[in-house]
Amino acid sequence: MNVFNLLTPLTTRARQSQGWLWVLNTVIGRVIPFNRPHGFGIEAIGEDFIRTRSRYKKSNFNHIRGIHACAIATIAEFSAGFLLMTKLHPAQYRLIMSNMEVEYLYQAKDDIFSESRCSSERLDQEVVEPLNDQELVTVIMESKVVDAAGNDIALAKTTWQIKRWDVVRTKV
Repeated sequence: MNVFNLLTPLTTRARQSQGWLWVLNTVIGRVIPFNRPHGFGIEAIGEDFIRTRSRYKKSNFNHIRGIHACAIATIAEFSAGFLLMTKLHPAQYRLIMSNMEVEYLYQAKDDIFSESRCSSERLDQEVVEPLNDQELVTVIMESKVVDAAGNDIALAKTTWQIKRWDVVRTKV
């Protein structure tokens, strides 16, 4: 069974239950092993938003014991990409991040949280409808990263290239 087929039922249940949110985070840790050592996890997920967390821990440190810029960028990319995958089923659409801009605002010396938002209406207008006439579209997602004290740590903008799988020319 393709793990992406579990995404919709797991995220639906995780919106309502901390137990199912734990299950979702456990599955994500196995499916995306790159993120596991960093301790990334989903804190909350709604219909149009996601809030992820990265712990202040040694595997995320830079040389001055702050959270490394790459860990900050990665959690921002993760939250935007995961939100898109919950709204655009990965069995129908291929998502690839094609660009990322990160503005770092404050040194992270505590747990950090990344929040991304996107409405279904926006995706219908910018992705689903245009893909009826075009092979690919791009969408820019914003992720705001804050620390546990509420300090603005970074603002990330990720650009995603989206295609329907039936027009993808490379093999999986």
